Amino acid sequence: MSDSTRFKPGKSIKLADYDPADTGGVKNKGAAEEEIAAGIEKIADLSFRLYAEARRSVLLILQGMDTSGKDGTIRHVMTGVNPLTCEIVAFKEPTTEELDHDFLWRIHRAVPRRGKVGIFNRSQYEDVLVVRVKHLAPESVWRPRYGMINAFEKLLTQNDTTIVKCFLHISKDEQRKRLQARIDDPHKRWKFNLGDLADRRHWDDYQQAYEDALNECNTAEAPWHIVPSDKKWYRNLVVTRILLRTLTELDPHFPPAKENLEGIVVE
Repeated sequence: MSDSTRFKPGKSIKLADYDPADTGGVKNKGAAEEEIAAGIEKIADLSFRLYAEARRSVLLILQGMDTSGKDGTIRHVMTGVNPLTCEIVAFKEPTTEELDHDFLWRIHRAVPRRGKVGIFNRSQYEDVLVVRVKHLAPESVWRPRYGMINAFEKLLTQNDTTIVKCFLHISKDEQRKRLQARIDDPHKRWKFNLGDLADRRHWDDYQQAYEDALNECNTAEAPWHIVPSDKKWYRNLVVTRILLRTLTELDPHFPPAKENLEGIVVE
């Protein structure tokens, strides 16, 4: 499969050029779900081999506007994967302790150990997104963080962590529909926060902040993928494909037995 979600390091992109409703030629939801099911089965096997091998790790980073589907992506793509093999971390507003350290401290603590597939629901990029849009720090503070993030991600890759970053790209109108659905459904209202409406008023500011983060931090070591996410089923398919390809390329193997077990019979 050609990877139309990636763009070359150094190439400048505009989010307006990427269609959030694109389905990449996939005919329908049914076709996507068949491929997802087959992909998840392979991911489960490869992630278990990675766990047994215990030499390398994978870090999948999910970023996106509210309602873009970070939780839903994790739920669908990791269905059936052995919990032993994965670690999921959701980054919320920093705690007092976290604020008393550098902005990457809490991120580094959560990096997956060798043998694991780690998934970040939000990440270090909050510190060049929310911090920027909400003016929680001056530009002189947040702008140098692009370089710090690139150096941090390079450090991780040099220490056997493969990083895959996915920006879940939705349209403003699709976000409106999803927010309204949360309000209208009593079983989903717990997910709604009035702060989501405040953030929505800064839609253009967030789009610019994301665009800059994508351009500044798209490296050969840790590439960004722009994932069309207006169609949930296509979003799930794309992330499944990306994770499957990443694990396939790593080609993890079960380690050899520690001792010669030939001829041993358990009585």
